[in-house]
Amino acid sequence: MKKTLNLVATCALLACCLPLQAAAARKVTLAVISLADDARYAKRRLELAYPNQPQGRALQGVELAVQDTALELQDAGVELSVRDLVLANAADLPQALQELKAAQVGHIVADLPEAPLRDLVRSAPAVLGDAMIFNTGLPEDSLRAEGCAPQLLHTFPSQQMEADALAQFLASRQWRKLLLLQGTQPADAPLAAAWTRALARHGLEAVQTRDFKLSGEANERDLANVRKLTSEPGYDVVAVLDSDGEFARGVPYATQWPRPVVGAAGLVAQAWHPQWQRYGGMQLNRRFRKLAQRPMQGQDWAAWMAGKTVAAVLVDAPRSSVAQQLKQLRSGAVALDGFKGQRLTFRPWDGQLRQPVLLSHGDAVAAMAPLGEWLRAGEALDTLGMDASHSACRPLSD
Repeated sequence: MKKTLNLVATCALLACCLPLQAAAARKVTLAVISLADDARYAKRRLELAYPNQPQGRALQGVELAVQDTALELQDAGVELSVRDLVLANAADLPQALQELKAAQVGHIVADLPEAPLRDLVRSAPAVLGDAMIFNTGLPEDSLRAEGCAPQLLHTFPSQQMEADALAQFLASRQWRKLLLLQGTQPADAPLAAAWTRALARHGLEAVQTRDFKLSGEANERDLANVRKLTSEPGYDVVAVLDSDGEFARGVPYATQWPRPVVGAAGLVAQAWHPQWQRYGGMQLNRRFRKLAQRPMQGQDWAAWMAGKTVAAVLVDAPRSSVAQQLKQLRSGAVALDGFKGQRLTFRPWDGQLRQPVLLSHGDAVAAMAPLGEWLRAGEALDTLGMDASHSACRPLSD
């Protein structure tokens, strides 16, 4: 009888263990695609370190996210690895997609300039089928509007989110009259459009708008003379709309009148800051610095969030398809911890990650938006950026 009981116990133990042994870990690859000739990462530009501009590639942020979520993934039976694809130039993108297809890769972090990113979003579905593509470094509102796509998610804040965050701060301080210094480059026009919407939305007024231009021509030197551009009184704040950042850096403390500077210099709206110390931010900054040998910037945080998003949706449903994962994310069913004190979800209408925006200067974070009266809104994070009623993008189910 004792022998029979031992045999039954042994069989029961084997029955429990066999499914665990038979269920091999699901292997998932997260690819990071970048260009070797990307002008954003030219050595000289990285040395200049303009505010709110990338200071390194997205790879390290993604790698840190995979490290941070390793135990959760292991418990879920998922093996997540990172594949670094550095293309010689954008013309190699079709070949790269074929390589990803052969490797059955459906998750991509696109560390790309705008034009190659648009090409990737258009061509990936035809080659890969279902795919999840993350924009971790481009703020352009057009990528969330007419350029949106069901497979495209944004972990980096949009231009509208950044403009709204600063506008909320100014409105809360009653600094309502602005001098706008606006660049003349093509990329400055959508930035100006975002600010125009933000001013109207938050009851601010552009009392003056002056164009600036960096030029070597003698007859255009006054267009880069900050004292002359700011010489007329009557404004509370100078807002610098400079998508490049070179002119903006020289504006603080160079104005004719003693006024705060916001926008592309002075007080800047950012996804992250290396001096953010709340909600675990200090530990995250320390881990990233150890891995990448540089401070964590907004683009790095967005890359880290992309990696965390893939890990979270795999932990939530380890055997789900990419299409199912996208639906879960864009429905808000999967909430993420971005170390900003709130649960973060993706907007269904444009794929943008809802998130607080840090308002910071070179040394510290001064505030975090939403703030003031906007914190009392039903979905406070949707006071930053384009809401569903004004978006040119449609939900995934449309």
